[in-house]
Amino acid sequence: MRFLVRRLTVLVAALLAVSFLVFLIPYLTPGDPTRKILRGRVNAMDIDPAQLESLRAQYGLDRPVLVQYADWLATAVRGDFGYSYTSQAAVMPQIGAAAMVTLVLAVGALGLAIAVALPSGILAAMRRGGPVDTAITTVTQAFVAVPEYWLAPLLILVFAVKFGALPSAGWAGPAWMILPCVTLALRPISYFTQITRASMAEVLDSPYIVGARARGLGYYRTILRHGIRNALIPVVTLLSVWLGGLLGGSVVVEVIFGIPGMGRLVFNAVHNGDIPMIQASMVTIVTITVLLATVTDVLYTVINPTVRGSHVGS
Repeated sequence: MRFLVRRLTVLVAALLAVSFLVFLIPYLTPGDPTRKILRGRVNAMDIDPAQLESLRAQYGLDRPVLVQYADWLATAVRGDFGYSYTSQAAVMPQIGAAAMVTLVLAVGALGLAIAVALPSGILAAMRRGGPVDTAITTVTQAFVAVPEYWLAPLLILVFAVKFGALPSAGWAGPAWMILPCVTLALRPISYFTQITRASMAEVLDSPYIVGARARGLGYYRTILRHGIRNALIPVVTLLSVWLGGLLGGSVVVEVIFGIPGMGRLVFNAVHNGDIPMIQASMVTIVTITVLLATVTDVLYTVINPTVRGSHVGS
């Protein structure tokens, strides 16, 4: 309970700090926030000063910054981030719909990464120093050097344009997930494979594995019963980091494939200077990321009992 209370306290403090920084976005960027709002609605180069003053009063931008923040936070904790400057529609329904799309995309990409990386990393650790280990390590390390903005168009040209096997853009069913998931999964495959290999190699050299083998337990049975669970501990931590990163970092993939997710929503909001949409998106992404980190800490104590004891003692 003390561990959970500490984690929740850190979570609330982090969200408050992030919320204040997010609120300051229009004041930290060049230009008048009111002028940005008006330019998102009209294309005229010359803006009437009377329109600016009226709009500034309408959105409360003529009040002190701390007063604005207090009012903004009071509504934000209720899930109300106001209305989009460009569409004039409520922000949170758009955020919710886009977040679900990105969550499905991120989970699909990480599921693919785990399905490839875990057996590859375990096999590489079991064949350390051999040709299988060398091949897996070389190929997966090369994945890090492949950028999404290069891989995505290549996959579209090959599988959508040339062969017509998969759709090139959109979000209308499982077939539309394949190319973007493969694009997003490539880097996690590399990192998950390497961390699994390193963790599994350390586990295989540990005294309790050697002791289990000495007591007559078979090699593969030892790995299944004792090795994999302990080797998964760093993978679980890395998984939450990547999931949080994909939720906010899939901009390129979503824009290229025309996916209506958080990345594309943030991209359009930044392009249009839609401040409420930017603020709500950032708060949503950070909240999900911090919650994932908290859940990961709890899962870490479940998987590794030695950590649980250290938490209780502190």
